[in-house]
Amino acid sequence: MIETERLILRQWRSQDRAAWNAMMGDPEVAYWLGGEMTPVEMAASFDRARMLLELDGVGMWAAERKTDGAVIGSVGVRRVMAGHPMAGEVEIGWRLARSAWGSGYASEGAAAALSWGLAQLDPLRIVAFTANTNLRSQAVMERIAMVRSPLDDFEHPALSPEHPLRRHLVYEMRRP
Repeated sequence: MIETERLILRQWRSQDRAAWNAMMGDPEVAYWLGGEMTPVEMAASFDRARMLLELDGVGMWAAERKTDGAVIGSVGVRRVMAGHPMAGEVEIGWRLARSAWGSGYASEGAAAALSWGLAQLDPLRIVAFTANTNLRSQAVMERIAMVRSPLDDFEHPALSPEHPLRRHLVYEMRRP
C-alpha cells in the first residue's frame, strides 16, 4: 500500500469490481484504452489486475480517495509482458474514472508509484507510454518529470494500422 496526500494505492478487493466496471464501461475512458470492452472482458481485466498484484507484488493498484473511500481508478507499476514493443521494461500507468479527471489525482498517484517503483524494483528506468493524441496523459508524464524517449515510440500491436490511437509516444525516468 502507498499513501499520498489524497489517495491510497492498494490491492483490489472484490467489492471494487463495480467501480472498475463503471470506469471501464465509460465510453470516454474506454476510448483511450483502445475501445469499449464487453462485460466478460471487463471481468477478465479486473481479475487479471488483481491476480498480477497477488502473484508479482507489482501491478495496477486500486486508487482509493481518502476523503470518501471511493475507488476512482487505478495507478501502478508493472512489468511489460512479452510480445509488446516495450517488453521487459517496467511501466507506470494510470486510468481514472472520468469524474476524477482534471483533479490532479493521476499526477499525485503516478508520482508516488514512480518513486516506489524506482526504490523497490531497481530498474534502470521506468517508462510510460500513451497514444500520441492523449495530451492529458502526456501532461501527467511531464508533471512527474518524465522525459520523452522518441527512439522508443511505437505502433501499438493490439490496434489496427488505421486506428487513431495506434501511434504511441514513450516517456522515461532513468535511475539517477
